[in-house]
Amino acid sequence: GHAKRNELHIRGRLMLINGGTLEIDSPRPYSPVAKGVLRDLGIDVEQLQATTARAQFYESRDMGSAVFFDKETFGADYTAVRHAPRPRPGQPADHLELGGATHSWSALLAHSPLTPAARADMVRLYEGPHEDVLPGLSADAKKDKLSRISYFEYLRDYLKVDPQVLAYAQALTHAEWGVGIDAVPAIDCWGFDMPGFEGLKLPKGSIRRMGPTAAGYHDTGGSEHYHFPDGNASIVRLLVRSLVPGAIPGSSAIDIVTAQADYSSIDQPGNEVRIRLNSTVLNTRHGDSSVETIYVQGGRSFRVRSKHAVMACWNAMIPYLVPDLPAGQKAALHQQVKCPLVYTNVALRNWHALKNLGFSQVYSPGCYHTSFDLNPNVQIGGYHAPTDPSQPILIRMTKAPCLPGLSEYAQNRAGRAELLATPFSTFERNIREQLARTLGPGGFDPARDIDAIIVNRWPHGYSAEYNPLYDPDVPDDERSWVIGRRPFGSITIANSDAGNQAYTDSAINQVWRAVSELPA
Repeated sequence: GHAKRNELHIRGRLMLINGGTLEIDSPRPYSPVAKGVLRDLGIDVEQLQATTARAQFYESRDMGSAVFFDKETFGADYTAVRHAPRPRPGQPADHLELGGATHSWSALLAHSPLTPAARADMVRLYEGPHEDVLPGLSADAKKDKLSRISYFEYLRDYLKVDPQVLAYAQALTHAEWGVGIDAVPAIDCWGFDMPGFEGLKLPKGSIRRMGPTAAGYHDTGGSEHYHFPDGNASIVRLLVRSLVPGAIPGSSAIDIVTAQADYSSIDQPGNEVRIRLNSTVLNTRHGDSSVETIYVQGGRSFRVRSKHAVMACWNAMIPYLVPDLPAGQKAALHQQVKCPLVYTNVALRNWHALKNLGFSQVYSPGCYHTSFDLNPNVQIGGYHAPTDPSQPILIRMTKAPCLPGLSEYAQNRAGRAELLATPFSTFERNIREQLARTLGPGGFDPARDIDAIIVNRWPHGYSAEYNPLYDPDVPDDERSWVIGRRPFGSITIANSDAGNQAYTDSAINQVWRAVSELPA
């Protein structure tokens, strides 16, 4: 359910984008098991990177990144373009008056609604002068300090930036962690090269949340990086093809992207593997000599008996589905609170407005969706992404429903409640208004230029990860995710939650472990 494919057919063109998990990507190298799965499915990441990825497509067309300052948060609507083309005749004055390649923050913000003090602090934050605000501490002591304060606290109390700069920075962490800078450790933001840490002179090569101590933040090399046009849905489709021959035609990781699945073939009595869709599990228990699972489909309930069962769902739901689990294990599973996220995909008739304005991605810290960008340009097999601004295109808008001021997991719960209570009309109204305000100066009209909207509410999005601001520093065997994944008779537990890492390789590693733990 996390690797969700959005497939649209707009004006005769097949358009694909992810509605959930996007990338083959991890701060750690893939394990032999995870690498082996990709290899067995025919996925050669290095080859795909070399032949299909076009990461610099928009940049090569003089389209860069922008910041949209909204009037409700900053006093006036204003767009600052970081990498702008030369201005065109008639370009609106309230857009950025500068042309050329890359501009200093001082020039970018010269006509912005920020106060002079906020502008000066933005320049100091990004360009210096950079001061060591933790003088007298060793590198390890600085890392330890950064692991115990939020990025918000670091900016406010140590760099002492203006409140408008804090408002600008609040959503910088949304896409990566699903909460704002008030709930993310400063060390995580340092590891992701966010601004403000240059003066500390810490050696680079760090990643986030490797373990419960600051010493756990170290370089592990990272994995190869690639995404299919539909995200990791292509991995799922390759898995289905390998498990149920004939379900999806083709023979490679190239042709899987446009292949059409035969859903009628995946649950046939003669199959070695049967995949039953639209079936919601209600209960799993040990019977006299088997595991009994009750599920509902089409308004009817069914009972399945099996020798073993692997619970590969959201860990926090397992205590309800396996009520006989020990109380301590249930409590540990309940601590695995997933981070909600929204990927809103909007089909546009064309992308002239973005080309006219000179950007392909926008950070909008005060808006309903705090960022949006043109769908990355990936050409693979028979799938051809648009290359001309007159062609239809998809944009991805990201929203992290959160409630600043609470702990990370409390914000996750509040965000999930918000998603459950928000009607589609609220999303649509905010989408149309935000795009009109941001792209209107480039000629965009939401009534004319929006062809379709898909809102992917992901209330069970990212797996919980260790957060030193809130999680206790305990030995490995006392961590909630380790206790929660313990085998229970003939029932074992998988999912990326069980590894406390929100990555596809973690999901693969954990299901390998769960299957290996099944009794003979």
